[in-house]
Formats: sequence, structure tokens, C-alpha cells
Amino acid sequence: MKKSIIVHPIEPLFDEHSRILILGTFPSPRSREGEFFYHHPQNRFWKVMAYLTDFPVPETIAQKKAMMLGNGIAVWDVIQICRITGASDSSIRDVVPTDLSIILDHAPIERIFANGAKAYDLYMKYSYPKTGRPIVKLPSTSPANAAWSLDRLIEAWSIIRPAGIH
Repeated sequence: MKKSIIVHPIEPLFDEHSRILILGTFPSPRSREGEFFYHHPQNRFWKVMAYLTDFPVPETIAQKKAMMLGNGIAVWDVIQICRITGASDSSIRDVVPTDLSIILDHAPIERIFANGAKAYDLYMKYSYPKTGRPIVKLPSTSPANAAWSLDRLIEAWSIIRPAGIH
């Protein structure tokens, strides 16, 4: 499979009430096709967030946006442009980071979380020197992270609750 240069096609999800920012690496092919974050049906992100926010698991993009924004949560990715093979984070090359000031300058973000080790590493390499803001590494909700059950993910991700989730 050829690595091609891909530009992030999804706008950041945030509003003027967002206090929590969750960052992934880069949208998978399924997310790019579906034009929204964590679109692969096996990704556990929406199940985890539904549990933590006490919402039903959202099925539509509108429901996902409402759940996140209604709980002060912003979602975006660390990478704006890169070369990637399929959905493999380990294949990411030639990174151009996203300009996180688009969110950080317009929302009262109190805490930043990384969805997985690669998002954390990329944030520390490319974004932290610009933002100076700490990030908390959480286990990836990706189906590739099969070692983590849904229950373990929910337990680990529950640390975002004190930041103000209703």
C-alpha cells in the first residue's frame, strides 16, 4: 500500500464552552470517508464517551456533536498533513502539525488528553513546544489496542470527569 500525502479533512469539534480537549493522531480511512472522528465501528471512543457523559451511544454525527459539546468536550487531532499507510499510526511520516491555537485561543480549555501513546508523543514533539500546555496520555480506543477491554478503557478514561463533565 502506497503512502500518500493526506490533508486532514475534518474540522475541529469545539465551541466557546469547551473545557476539555481530546486529541487523536490523524483520521483513519474510515473516519476520512465518514467525515467525522472515530468513524470505524470497532473504535470504542463513542462507547467510552457515552458511558462517561451518561448519554446513549450516539449513532449520528449530530448526536456525537451534541454529546461532546453538551459536556464541554472538544475533539481534534495532532496532525494536519502527513504520509500514512492505511490507519497505521506507526507508518506516519512527514508530519505537519495542526494549529491548535484554533481551539486554544477560542475556548476555555482547562485540560488536554491524548487518545493513545502516538497522539501523546506527537503532541509532545510538535505541539507542546508551541502551547506549553501539559497533556495526559490515555489508552487508545482504537480496535488495534485489543489488550484494553471496554471496561478497562472506561476506567482509565474516567479521569476526564473531574474536569467538568456533567
